[in-house]
Amino acid sequence: MDARPPPEPARPSDAQRAANPVVLPTPLDRIDLSGGPLPAYRAELASGALAADPAQAAAAERLQSLWTALRGYEPRNGNGNGRGLLARLRRRLSDASAPGGPNGLYLVGEVGRGKSMLMDLFFASAQVARKRRIHFHAFMQESHGRIFGMRQEMARLGRQLDDPIPPLADAVAAEAALLCFDEFQVNDIADALILGRLFEALFDRGVVVVATSNTPPDALFAGQPGRDAFLPFIAILKTHLDVLDLGHGRDFRRARALAGGVWFVPADTRAQAALDQAFAGLAGGAPPRPVTLSVMGRTLTVPLATDDVARFDFRALCAAALGPGDYLALATHFQALVLDAIPLLSPDSHDVARRFITLIDALYDHRVKLVASAAAEPDALYPRGEGAAAFRRTASRLEEMRSQDYLELPHLS
Repeated sequence: MDARPPPEPARPSDAQRAANPVVLPTPLDRIDLSGGPLPAYRAELASGALAADPAQAAAAERLQSLWTALRGYEPRNGNGNGRGLLARLRRRLSDASAPGGPNGLYLVGEVGRGKSMLMDLFFASAQVARKRRIHFHAFMQESHGRIFGMRQEMARLGRQLDDPIPPLADAVAAEAALLCFDEFQVNDIADALILGRLFEALFDRGVVVVATSNTPPDALFAGQPGRDAFLPFIAILKTHLDVLDLGHGRDFRRARALAGGVWFVPADTRAQAALDQAFAGLAGGAPPRPVTLSVMGRTLTVPLATDDVARFDFRALCAAALGPGDYLALATHFQALVLDAIPLLSPDSHDVARRFITLIDALYDHRVKLVASAAAEPDALYPRGEGAAAFRRTASRLEEMRSQDYLELPHLS
């Protein structure tokens, strides 16, 4: 057996650190996490692996406080018997080891602010016997699946499940006293309908929640039908989670994802591979899924999306019967758009060109980052035809949207 120690991980160069200062180049199993996330974060700063960021440092300090409060944490009443007025009163009069436990943390900030990196350090170092980390969308899918399974089982027994929330909360709390969510976002009415009661039940069972999100709690599910019924959940969330805003700052993830460029000519297989890579980088590892947006009483389906980035084929977006309201919904909801295969537009394609102009206007006005493959450079896409003069402004905007100054602008949602 080779008894030699494993080689030290390669340290990034100065250029790599400048382009990618938010990612931990050191594998978690090579970082000393015994003292919690703050010493580990400071050690990565001292080594040059991370660039200094005051907002990240403040978040690391807050996570360290929670790490300390959670050492060896186990809810006294994690079996679900902590509901009701008396139990809640008892929790207010007791210490942090009571069923309610210490307040969790809601880390909010734009894409690439280092939220997931900080979560990595916190979750890996947390000295909690039962802990779980999961993407929030996956958690909600799993919860709906569990409710369906419970109903099926009760039907098999010839019985009816009157209220699935208590047994669901029991199952979740039995698995984890610390629950960490990546990409906390609510877009689905089915999720919104159960979240308030589910999370209230989880907090009653002593589950502590830490979440990362690009959306402040008060803006969750904004503009969606039925939001009034969702507001109590926001109040519950803000009662049990302290909100820490990492602000805008520099979008490190976006800087990495767009380092290879944002406009690829021609729209061939190499361009498609570049768009695949950019989409994965902008998504930050989140699994893409269809997303439905509400547009003036109707729905717009985005075939591939995460909470931050959407991907479309050009024909599906500009040759379909879509209008300004659809493009505005995309521009306000997503921070980046990946657009495949923009073709050369002939005079006969003036309707398609008009929609493309409207799309780019919406993206530009809201500072959405566009990554696209095209048959030509912007000036050559629509040289002749109805509206060609107006398209010259669009071509100019497309050129500006490739600039570093534009790419560093914050999204206007």
